[in-house]
Amino acid sequence: MLPLLIMNKTERAIIFLLAAINFTQVLDFVNMVPLSIYLIPSLHISAFQFSTLVASYSISAFFSGIIAALLIDRHDRKVSLLIAFTGFLIGSFACGIAPNYVTLLIARIVSGTFGGLLGAQLYSIVADIFSYERRGRAMGIVMSAFAIASVIGIPLSLLLTNVFNSNWHLPFLANGFVGLLLLPLMLKYLPSMKGHITTHSSPTIFGSLASPMKIGIQRSALVFSCLFMFGHFLVIPFIPSYLEFNKGFTKLQIPLILLCGGLTSFAAAIYLGRFSDKKGKLPIFLWSVLISLFLVIILTDMPSMNLPTVLLFFGLLFMVVTSRIVMAQSMISNVVSQNQRGSFMSVNGSMQQLGQGMASLIAGVIVKTNRTTHQLSNYNWVGYLSIAVLIVAVIIGNKIFKTIDKTADIPSDDEQPLNSNDLQLDIIE
Repeated sequence: MLPLLIMNKTERAIIFLLAAINFTQVLDFVNMVPLSIYLIPSLHISAFQFSTLVASYSISAFFSGIIAALLIDRHDRKVSLLIAFTGFLIGSFACGIAPNYVTLLIARIVSGTFGGLLGAQLYSIVADIFSYERRGRAMGIVMSAFAIASVIGIPLSLLLTNVFNSNWHLPFLANGFVGLLLLPLMLKYLPSMKGHITTHSSPTIFGSLASPMKIGIQRSALVFSCLFMFGHFLVIPFIPSYLEFNKGFTKLQIPLILLCGGLTSFAAAIYLGRFSDKKGKLPIFLWSVLISLFLVIILTDMPSMNLPTVLLFFGLLFMVVTSRIVMAQSMISNVVSQNQRGSFMSVNGSMQQLGQGMASLIAGVIVKTNRTTHQLSNYNWVGYLSIAVLIVAVIIGNKIFKTIDKTADIPSDDEQPLNSNDLQLDIIE
């Protein structure tokens, strides 16, 4: 069992670089949520207009992911990742100079178009390098970018915005410059990855899309993925606005609340990912969702709480939310073979983006904003809908994954850590 839990030097370098790339992508997306407390008053927009800004990223990512699925398994994963990341940085800088709502909306579409390609590439690379029995820990490290973005990125973004007179452009510009620093590291350290390209690929590019529709477990996994992210994301976009405008927390307290949640999220991504490799991902996923259902009720109809209580609450909320995402992503990646994983994960990423985008739009329709006080109403109804959708998703997920969830009990010959010589062969080829 021990060799499965150890990464060699080459694997560690790759996995932490992938986590850094994921950090910039995640931060660009999640920054929109806390920046709502500046964007809504500054741009004089409604809850629905704000939710459209959030959804524009996800919906454009959905379409770009579908297009990528047609071609992604026919090309070197490194090249695809570099192209997607470059386009994403262009979109991030465009957000940083957008003067009004319309131009910001266009910039978000550009960011989403390329950002949507990144997730599928990152998860495909992780799944190619690490066997299923070691994938929980590896996926947890890459997906810890969500937690790091909460621990470091969001508080710094809000602090930067506060220091410079509520200038919401600066977080996007700062994130873009961080991404520029990663480009030369990607060129130097990421190996060429062509092992997934085989002569048995689909005869037509549309075979990449048709294949998951023909295979029952893959088709069900895509439905699960979309529903799960829809239920997950319904309550997310309006959390900061609800905390400030409805519950009276200040602009300085909200970063602290998100920081506390991010710390527990980071711990969950790393340690529960590792724990799941030993005990199984499905049980942890089921318990995480079950606990989160009760927390969603409290979140969307929050009673009066002092700051320490809110910090504890968000710590627990972020922990179980991160846990259920990491477990779901690890299990989904195992329903497809390596040579089709890139295209499938692109389709999967698109379905997740579709779920997020639709969740944001529907939440924007349900939630109403007072134009004067900016207080939100009907937020509790969003919570009820989230719970109903997550229950359906869990029923589907349990049926799919209970037959394929495995633990790292007996390592086999093909489940050893990645050897640096293997990577070198790919580079030479």
